Amino acid sequence: MKNLVVVESPTKAKTIGKYLGKDFEIKASMGHIMDLPKSTLGVDVEHNFTPQYEQMKDKKKIILELKTLGKKADNIILATDPDREGEAIASHIKDMLSSDPKLKTQNSKFKRIVFHEITKEAVEDALKNPREIDVNLVNAQTARRVLDRLVGYKLSPILWRKVRLGLSAGRVQSVALRLIVEREREIEKFKKEKYYTVSAVFNKEKKDVGFELTEMDGKKLEVYETFNLYDGEYKITKTTITHLDQAKKTVADLNSEEFKVFDFTKKQTKRSPQPAFTTSTLQQEASRRFGFSGKRTMSLAQKLYEEGFITYHRTDSVSMANTAVLSIRKFVEESFGKKYLPEKLRFYKVKQKLAQEAHEAIRPTKISVSNPSVERELGKDFAKLYEVIWNRALASQMADALVESSIVLIESTDNKYRLKANGSVLVFEGFLKVNPFGITDNLLPEFKVGEKIDFESIEEKEHETMPPPRYNDASLIATLEEKGIGRPSTYAAIISTIESRRYIEREESRFTPTSVGVAVNDFLVANFSTIDDIPFTAEMEDELDQIASGEKKWEPVIKEFYAPFEKSLKEVKDVARVKIETEETDEICPKCGSKLVIRMGRFGKFLACGTFPKCDFTRPFVEDTGLPCPKCGGKIILKRTRKGRKFYGCSNYPKCDFAAWKLEDLKKKS
Repeated sequence: MKNLVVVESPTKAKTIGKYLGKDFEIKASMGHIMDLPKSTLGVDVEHNFTPQYEQMKDKKKIILELKTLGKKADNIILATDPDREGEAIASHIKDMLSSDPKLKTQNSKFKRIVFHEITKEAVEDALKNPREIDVNLVNAQTARRVLDRLVGYKLSPILWRKVRLGLSAGRVQSVALRLIVEREREIEKFKKEKYYTVSAVFNKEKKDVGFELTEMDGKKLEVYETFNLYDGEYKITKTTITHLDQAKKTVADLNSEEFKVFDFTKKQTKRSPQPAFTTSTLQQEASRRFGFSGKRTMSLAQKLYEEGFITYHRTDSVSMANTAVLSIRKFVEESFGKKYLPEKLRFYKVKQKLAQEAHEAIRPTKISVSNPSVERELGKDFAKLYEVIWNRALASQMADALVESSIVLIESTDNKYRLKANGSVLVFEGFLKVNPFGITDNLLPEFKVGEKIDFESIEEKEHETMPPPRYNDASLIATLEEKGIGRPSTYAAIISTIESRRYIEREESRFTPTSVGVAVNDFLVANFSTIDDIPFTAEMEDELDQIASGEKKWEPVIKEFYAPFEKSLKEVKDVARVKIETEETDEICPKCGSKLVIRMGRFGKFLACGTFPKCDFTRPFVEDTGLPCPKCGGKIILKRTRKGRKFYGCSNYPKCDFAAWKLEDLKKKS
């Protein structure tokens, strides 16, 4: 055998195998083959924080196969992913194989190749341009692994003693948890206020035109109020009409007034396409469009990448290779016509401080490959995600859309009141031809200045100022990215980790903290303020990036973090134990007669006696939705999968197997 090619997954191996001949043996490592031990810290704190990596026990068979194949190979080609994790896997494989006596002096055997799409051209080009393993990228991955191990293994035992057994803490996850807890408290303290708007309808040319009252006595009605939140500012819009009597009096006055057109303007504006997706924007779009969690999106994208449909999906870059841009432009011209092309090629710049190692945005490897072909090969969810990637990449190189906006202002004859109506119409669709979201035609009739207006109806509408919304996958990922917390490739893992630990729950796709999550957060905030502090964590991410670029050594960075962290570990020994809040119910304990309370355990909510530990009665908590099962008429209750995901099912299971993921789906069927 001449060449052994090592990749991470069997799917990637299979795809690459289509492009390489009989001189290549392709083997999947199934991810990392070495890691820190699970039973001990695995970091030598006394000797420069040296990580004590060991071969993973469940990879013994793979390691043996790699060694056997490595001895026979003339070249060992390390073709793992083009990021820090991939570089670390390649480095560990090289260390493991070169430690074999028969391979030890043959470092020339090893070649590192990277490609950002799994196509014949990309793989062949990578083989022609091998390089050495990038030590800086490996060091950056090592630093993150060591840092997270120190936090996790040092903090978790303290949480067991001070909060509850079985808990664990993570460095970046703690910041995400704090964002959710702080947001919940901001919602709780928000005081809603009523306000009113006044609208009128005028019929012109058999079309109803809606107007809003915007000014009264020369003063604008719309006002803004800004609140300082933990993650930034929150702005609400309301009007100065705050009482119903005031609103009704205004309506009565308007009914007695005469109006005429004060101004009518039209102007054309351009709307430009967005760049192709990054990891973050793809996760946000998939959450908004399909309700996919970050973890689900990354899983689908991983498969699309490994099957050769899209470029590498872990990236901060918004640029595309010139060959890809030219290919897209050719496709646009052939499919839609030359007018859908901008005169010049479009180039986009990323605003992040340091992009991940992938050099391109996420795009289809072949723009000619359609959504149906992906669905036939992989399934509907893969096709959904591929379609938005295809649409976004294609649209990014298309012409601007042209929108004609019109505004008509009308005024009472005594100049006391002014109302406004807005309209817009799509003049030229441009990139909206393939990415049509966000534009709805609302063509206003022609108005003439001085034209008299007689309203068909005038009415007041009651509104209420709303608190800042709870986070969902899209908004949490956007905030993490904006604040520099973690990196796009870690967002999915951050959210799924705090969810699996039962620190947060999903309520109609939005996150709420559990009582345990609140307790853990408050303990960390009080005693380890830097661990879940946004500026500190963002600064640490910057330092990890500087390690990746070779600007900093990783050991001093860890040392600088560990000294104050170790001090806090010692100081917390005498801190009082945290009490986890419980929710009292009206149910009575059958064992002692006390009231039962709702507690949060490792597997979700359960009912327990309020006198615990005096009385140890417990039973499962069943949350009744109050809706009947559309199949058998039984109660619909909230349930969970083995992995903790919520769903709604019939209480008569297994006799009745009715289930639904979303409450709105359930209501539709009822």
